[in-house]
Amino acid sequence: MSTTVHASASAEQSVDAGSAPPTQRKLHKGPSLWYAAPALTMFFTFALVPLVVVFGLSFTNWDGISEITFAGFDNWISALSDPQTWESLRLTLLVMALSWVIQTPIAILLGVFTSGKQKYRAVFAVLYFVPLLISAAAIAISWKALLDPNFGFGASTGIPWLSYNWLGDPNTAIYVVIVVIAWQFVPFHALLYQGGVQQIPATIYEAATIDGAGRMQQFFNITLPQLRNTIITSTTLMLVGSLTYFDIVFVLTAGGPGTSTRILPLEMYFEGFQSYNMGVASVLAMILVVLGLALSLGLTRFSGFTKMSSDLEGA
Repeated sequence: MSTTVHASASAEQSVDAGSAPPTQRKLHKGPSLWYAAPALTMFFTFALVPLVVVFGLSFTNWDGISEITFAGFDNWISALSDPQTWESLRLTLLVMALSWVIQTPIAILLGVFTSGKQKYRAVFAVLYFVPLLISAAAIAISWKALLDPNFGFGASTGIPWLSYNWLGDPNTAIYVVIVVIAWQFVPFHALLYQGGVQQIPATIYEAATIDGAGRMQQFFNITLPQLRNTIITSTTLMLVGSLTYFDIVFVLTAGGPGTSTRILPLEMYFEGFQSYNMGVASVLAMILVVLGLALSLGLTRFSGFTKMSSDLEGA
């Protein structure tokens, strides 16, 4: 009799286990891949497909109107053997390097400053963020008017060094462009650092204060190490974003005077829409893509970003 009872009980348990709701059995499988379907669709449609098309166009001759003809590697040979391509690449790397040197320290200091709890710091944070809300074209037009040697700010105030034709001098134009770009994008990176600083536990600073550490010691020994993840993220966005500057440079200088500010995106535009050589323009576009991928993957790999733990771990 007892054997029969135990057998029936075991059968009931097996039935209950087998009839468990499907949702309970799938709890440990994680989110469905379908959740990523919209993002993957957007990436495939607006990133991957255009990239494949541009890569294909780099092996063709096309003026944008007439029939497309196959050109083989002629466009690649033409672009890579053109001195202007390498000069544009040099200017692009110069803009990239100096943008990082100028923007990063300023953005870190502004981010640390605006992360305080005082109300006046919140007001400054709003004011610092204003340049990011203005379009690049409007910023370029405003700076171009201010730096005009005849009717600009220097001419109206009578300050001699401001009256200099900074945008008209081939030796200074590229540096003015870099300063204007920094003025526009420092607020974005400052916002990143502000959020990073606000995530640092206050107990770390309290312990450092008890140990007698001053503000400068706390900044270099606590704040900067805790901002490592944010610095790498900001650096990646800054360097890769430097490859896409076009509108602000085009409105400020149109690549001039001469070719002193003709960075690679402008060279691509001139080849495609002024020389009507879409094949060579596509080659320059592929160079930009490869350079951007190499930068982002290199920073991620050699900085150890993927192996980093949370800054809050153990706090």
